[in-house]
Amino acid sequence: MVLMSAVRRVASLLAAVPLSLENSGEQHCDERGSEHRTARMRGVGALLAAAALSAACSLPKHIDADAPPPDPFNPAATQLLDDTSWQLTGWKRADGATRDVPHGSEGDKAAGAPLTLTLSTASGQRRASGFSGCNRYTGTYMLRDGKLSFGPLAGTRMACGSAAGKLESDYLDALAHIDKTGVQMRPPQELQVITATGDTLVFARGEK
Repeated sequence: MVLMSAVRRVASLLAAVPLSLENSGEQHCDERGSEHRTARMRGVGALLAAAALSAACSLPKHIDADAPPPDPFNPAATQLLDDTSWQLTGWKRADGATRDVPHGSEGDKAAGAPLTLTLSTASGQRRASGFSGCNRYTGTYMLRDGKLSFGPLAGTRMACGSAAGKLESDYLDALAHIDKTGVQMRPPQELQVITATGDTLVFARGEK
């Protein structure tokens, strides 16, 4: 749009430049006509350079580059959660203390496999699934009034060690008592779950 405006300005300026008086009889010789053409071409070049500089200076700045990140607790943000997957990366208790969470891969027994959450609409319904520290779980989820919530979650019944079993129990209890949900889809993409007891669970976007 800016470039087209500049071109139109050049065209109007060119129209104001007088044409050389060629073929006007013996009053002007060929050398005089050549001088007119050379001067006119120099004028055209100067006008084009000025128009290009004007167009470059007039290009609009993309305002999103300097815009602050959107509010993750905007109720509309939760609607972006359909068909996403997440990994638990942090757990802060209501008193400010942090809780260790597994951060390894599926086969990393030393660090433990991360706790995961997948929200899918592939079946035509909103279905949740994931790994809770020892077992896998599945159930339904809802996005209502700016909050993520879950229906009853069923899981496998693999025997767990005391630490993994306690973490799994607390994790599933946290999903059952969500008070507030924050969603940030700008990098780094993040999901925050604040429980009724004041704990904050932080998830990073994972591969689906």
